[in-house]
Amino acid sequence: MSKKFAIYKGLQKPLVFRGFAGKFIYWGIGCLLAGLVFGALTMSLVNMWLGAMVLIGTIVGGLFYIAGKQKNGLHDKSRAKGTYVHSVSLKKINHYVRKTSF
Repeated sequence: MSKKFAIYKGLQKPLVFRGFAGKFIYWGIGCLLAGLVFGALTMSLVNMWLGAMVLIGTIVGGLFYIAGKQKNGLHDKSRAKGTYVHSVSLKKINHYVRKTSF
C-alpha cells in the first residue's frame, strides 16, 4: 500500500496588501519610490516646499490612479473599437514552390 502525502498548491488567489492585489502591489511600490526620487530631486534642485508638494502629489496621485486601474481587474485587456482589415499578400508564395523545367 502506498502512502499519500498532502501537496500544498497555494491559495489560488492573488496576494492582497492594503487593498492592492497582485501586480498592483508592485505598481504601488514603484509609485512610492518614484515620488521619493522626484520629491528629493526637486527639494535639492529647486525648493524644499515645492519638493514636498511634488512628493505628496506624485504618491497620492499615483496611488489613486493605480486604485482606479485595479477596478478593471488583474487581467485588464485593451479592447479595439475599430474594424481592422488585414490584407493578404500572396506575392511571396511563388518563392516556396518547387521549380521544374521541361
